[in-house]
Amino acid sequence: MSRVESSRIGIVLVVVLLAGCAGGLSGGDTGSTDNTSDPVESSGESVGSLEVHYINVGQSVSTLIILPDGETMLVDTGHYNDDGEHVLAYLRQHEIDRIDHLVTSHGDADHIGGNAAIIEHYETEADGIGAVYDPGITASTNTYSEYLDAIEAHEVTLYETREGDTIDFGDVDVNVLGPPDPYLADEDRNENSIVLKLTHGTTSFVLTGDAEAEQEEYLVDEYGDELRATVLKAGHHGSSSSTSDALLDAAQPQAVVISSAYDSQYGHPHDEVLARLSERSIPTMWTATHGDTVFVSDGTNVSIQTQQDASTDPSEIRSSDPIEPATGPDPVEQTRITGSDEVVSIDQDTEEDDSGDSDSTADGELSIAEINADAEGDDRENLNEEYVVFENMGSEPLDLSGWTVEDAAGRSYTFPAGVEVEPNATITLRTGSGTDTETELFWDSGSPVWNNDGDTIIVSDDDGTVVLEETY
Repeated sequence: MSRVESSRIGIVLVVVLLAGCAGGLSGGDTGSTDNTSDPVESSGESVGSLEVHYINVGQSVSTLIILPDGETMLVDTGHYNDDGEHVLAYLRQHEIDRIDHLVTSHGDADHIGGNAAIIEHYETEADGIGAVYDPGITASTNTYSEYLDAIEAHEVTLYETREGDTIDFGDVDVNVLGPPDPYLADEDRNENSIVLKLTHGTTSFVLTGDAEAEQEEYLVDEYGDELRATVLKAGHHGSSSSTSDALLDAAQPQAVVISSAYDSQYGHPHDEVLARLSERSIPTMWTATHGDTVFVSDGTNVSIQTQQDASTDPSEIRSSDPIEPATGPDPVEQTRITGSDEVVSIDQDTEEDDSGDSDSTADGELSIAEINADAEGDDRENLNEEYVVFENMGSEPLDLSGWTVEDAAGRSYTFPAGVEVEPNATITLRTGSGTDTETELFWDSGSPVWNNDGDTIIVSDDDGTVVLEETY
């Protein structure tokens, strides 16, 4: 395991319940007894694959992060009502024999429910806990007391962790963006969550804990476009108090993950959040319907694996069947995010024929001649100037009746019966409303479909076979 490096981070003494810090750390001697191995030196180059597992834990959250060399980080441990049972089962299933970094985003019992059990298990039956990270705001609950008791009983190193700190985690940069000093909102626990940004090559993940309006506003004001992320975990289980327009505009995520129960007593995810995500056509994974969700980054591309092939369209996310925690098949790849630097997009897998070659449209007749994703002015007020032009490159007429066009978020349009494109002719699909003609069709969408910053156009024939896929 590696150590935290910061001029402001302190070692928290358990016997005084986070009240006293034993000096600053500078990446060398911590000045405390520690059961960790030597720090992992980063080469500055991304090597191998980073795995980020969003575990389905119902109305809670737990995120497991694994480096190629097996070093691990676990952020939160599920709800107090199952005492970490789901998380421990998942860790055993994946043969995790050590937790190098156990991060407590904040002290609410629905985030630290398994802390005590996991510390006890790994310190007595496995290879231990490297260190625990906590924002330093206590909670007057039995769950929090048991968590601190477990740390003290097994002499696990505990760090009070604040904005500006970094966690040394192999080739992955882990920057702590919150909570600030002084704390926000009269030390409200949600508003002082540990917020992490993990960067692996040109891909990045932002974990927000239960940050709400005040902490999100602070993050946007303080970091702006430094919040840019490939994947964003929605704040506070998809509550309307989090994942604001301002945060989404700053982060510009290519995918969002929501962790909450299907029948959440709080109504999570709230319709307001789903509307914000839908307006931006952001593919959204919900652990309640996608189950355990795993992102695998090679530093440039990200494979998205879920237990269930549920809708990723935020406006239709509730239409999929629920999947209970600790049930269902292993996650399989459903989607990929591809790209480099700031330019990334989502690619759906194309189906393969029996020979293993990708299927194509009638010998490659259909192609995309033009994409105009960014209409002049406000896209929402100029929907018919957002369009895609398709061309028949073959020598025979092409019947598109019943074929579908989808974007990366799963929004779908079906060609009406009788639509036929002559050889070397084009047909334009406009996003807004109008009367269909032989050369122009209208999606009749009430909002923009094609993402200005990049998207994927997926065309399937009337049998559902993907026959054309183009990312811009």
